[in-house]
Amino acid sequence: MAGKFEVYQDAGGKFRFRLKAGNGEVVATGQAYTSLAGAKQGCAAVQRAAEGASVVEVTTE
Repeated sequence: MAGKFEVYQDAGGKFRFRLKAGNGEVVATGQAYTSLAGAKQGCAAVQRAAEGASVVEVTTE
């Protein structure tokens, strides 16, 4: 099963999204948005950014 975005309203009345993997595990969460439309636009932005994104290993000093 493919992953999915879930858009929901939090206890403070803000809209958020979470990305769930096919097994139901949350793999990413979004910031708080003032509108449902804003949260949906956030989902779309993540989809666009992830397409073709490379994996870069970052080391700490």
